[in-house]
Amino acid sequence: MTATVIDRRTLARMLGLSAAALPMLPARVLAQSRRDTLVIGIDISDTVTLDPVRQAQYTPPLTLAATYDALVTLTPEDLVRVKPSLATSWQRTPDGRGWRFTLREGVKFASGNPMTAEDVRFTFMRLINMREQTQQYIKSVDRVDVVDGKTVDFIMNAPNAPILSILAAPGNGIVEKAAVMAQGGTDAANAREADKATDWLNSNSAGTGPFRLVRWERNNQIQMVRNPHYWGEASPFERVVIRHLSDSAAQLLAVRRGDVHAACNLIPAESATLSGESSGRTDRVSLDFVYMAVTENPAANPVLAKKEARHAIGYAIDYDGILGSLLGGAAVRPAHFLPIGVNGSTERIAREVGFNTNLDRARQMLQAAGVPDGFEMEIAYGNAAVAGISYQVLGQKLQADLARVGIRVRLNPMDQVNLRTIYTQGRMSGGVLTFWNPPAVSNDLWASAVVERVARRVHWTVPPEMTDLVKRASEEQDIERAAGLWVEWQRGVVDVAHHFILFQPTYQIAVRNTIGAFPLTAAGWQLETGKVRLA
Repeated sequence: MTATVIDRRTLARMLGLSAAALPMLPARVLAQSRRDTLVIGIDISDTVTLDPVRQAQYTPPLTLAATYDALVTLTPEDLVRVKPSLATSWQRTPDGRGWRFTLREGVKFASGNPMTAEDVRFTFMRLINMREQTQQYIKSVDRVDVVDGKTVDFIMNAPNAPILSILAAPGNGIVEKAAVMAQGGTDAANAREADKATDWLNSNSAGTGPFRLVRWERNNQIQMVRNPHYWGEASPFERVVIRHLSDSAAQLLAVRRGDVHAACNLIPAESATLSGESSGRTDRVSLDFVYMAVTENPAANPVLAKKEARHAIGYAIDYDGILGSLLGGAAVRPAHFLPIGVNGSTERIAREVGFNTNLDRARQMLQAAGVPDGFEMEIAYGNAAVAGISYQVLGQKLQADLARVGIRVRLNPMDQVNLRTIYTQGRMSGGVLTFWNPPAVSNDLWASAVVERVARRVHWTVPPEMTDLVKRASEEQDIERAAGLWVEWQRGVVDVAHHFILFQPTYQIAVRNTIGAFPLTAAGWQLETGKVRLA
């Protein structure tokens, strides 16, 4: 394969240099010779915005975590107890209905301006009033009040509503009020209609993180430069480039050639070939999962409106084949929207509560649905990959699985953004293959998503008892009792059978031996970019 050559002017722009100062170099030399530039290869086709308020996709948090800091953080070793970040301490408010945060002294934004309590208030009131998907993650917050220049109160709408772990999400990073308002941003009640800052935030950042965003080219690359005002330990890298590499084979080749320092989405069979080479690898169980959502809308598919037909799908899928043949064992499978590892979700519980392959049972369900010879349905998927496996390959596997009981699948590949649109707007005509990348580590977050937004997408009218169960489980302070409630919830949503969890991947990450520290975040494969260090 011939190396891609970037012209002198383009490369100069990428590196923030004058063209006269830059020699003519092939792309791979960027990673091989410039020790001040960190290059990461990953599929970023799903990135549609880098405005923290509007993002709800898979890869944007990689950039957001590098350019914004949240009030608190989580570590991979402890997904329950949050640690200080921009807030150094927190306690209940005097009335016991909220949380009071004390802010870190001496923190500056990338602009050089100091961070204040007013910036924190503005961040969250803009988020609340924009009423985007991210607002659902902090729905328990009624408002944020400034106590003094370094103290804020989060006023909750329920005293025991979970919030601390959710605040650790990159999408809850603190933005500079003055910078965002200068670009048309607002925290007013009509922010959803009035806010105009997103276009600017797509190519600029207004955070306190170790880097600042300078350029985003859709389906090509994201560029960041070191923030000279960062309050923590400075990164050894002047620049970070996230390169779009759409599949595992391209990522493997890029890391081998030295085009990138790390590739974050390999398949096990390919990452295993790196043994003994100049690149190492790491395995990491993520908190993400890949699933198929199936509509209940009779106007789209009257057969799928019958629960028995959806159960037939659940029993016909070859889950072990997906985990073994496609993923080489580098995955686990939860029962539903609670990944393995959080309270109430284990592999044992998943086997007891979730669907398991049973072709005879599938045929019985088809009989009960009045379609003993099967039926036709569509499965749509995006032109992307997750955990190194393309949705096309996964769709073909499901097509073959369901054919064994007479369910005839039409595969409908489409642009990833278009797929997201038809799914979120509830316009799917059958099934949709997609993923869930948690913006924060919280059972409430996942479960609430199912009984609120995701339910609307599949045209499911949620019974009040299911909504109440989520509330009870979320507010239960006893860990064991809460686990039992979460198992009960999983049992209920599995029975409804709108969503079939296919796998929770173990990410295969290749890192060249020129890199020493490569710390991953609590959210799975996501990277603490500011803490990457040279060997």
